[in-house]
Amino acid sequence: MLTTILIPFLGTILGSAFVFFMRGAMPSLVQKTLLGFASGVMVAASVWSLLIPGIDMCADMGRMAVVPAAVGLLAGMAFLLAIDRLTPHLHIGNSKPEGPRSRLSRTAMLSLAVTIHNLPEGMSVGVVLAGAMQQGSAITSAAAMAMALGIAIQNIPEGAIISMPMRAEGNSRLRSFTMGALSGLVEPLGALLVVALASVLTPALPYLLAFAAGAMLYVVVEELIPEMSEGEHSNIGTIGFAIGFTLMMVLDVVLS
Repeated sequence: MLTTILIPFLGTILGSAFVFFMRGAMPSLVQKTLLGFASGVMVAASVWSLLIPGIDMCADMGRMAVVPAAVGLLAGMAFLLAIDRLTPHLHIGNSKPEGPRSRLSRTAMLSLAVTIHNLPEGMSVGVVLAGAMQQGSAITSAAAMAMALGIAIQNIPEGAIISMPMRAEGNSRLRSFTMGALSGLVEPLGALLVVALASVLTPALPYLLAFAAGAMLYVVVEELIPEMSEGEHSNIGTIGFAIGFTLMMVLDVVLS
């Protein structure tokens, strides 16, 4: 179980290490490709690893089986929207911070933006693991591993997208790597919290699966796709999305 939880964090660490091997800012073409790839992985994971299993768990409700998924999805989006509004943060490539006014440094606000991004990913791994731990659940340990691998794969380019701009902001390579790597620490912590509460949360598991999906989809629609679509090379981001979506879909189906 611990290995599954740590796999996404290792992906962030590996991606953040790119700052030691790449000089200057990350080319726009590469960044848009990676943003599209991360978006595709998260959308596919939301559908195949979270929403569909949640609906399947409520099959005895007949046509009403979709209700927990719908409620959880909207609640997850509302939760991320609230955090987005209440937390001072700065998105990569933007000069104007979002959220309430703050005296935090640009580096700190960049880190907070990424932490907001990573929180639903950690929750997603944790809730799928929690489902796999429940007897009689349709969710398997292989499905949890597929989710962890998919998130880890998209965390590799994400880690680079974080550490490289921090280097461009004037931070040292070591500091940029450290900040990039630590931005992923919220993922195993979020996963561990959900797993620890698994026995208490069992009745609400279908809602939690959809909640995690809603939170991830919020990040994709609010942050990743707009950044991917700005300026030139937006079609490259779309290709990255297709590759990421297909890869996560295959992982989920083959390993489940």
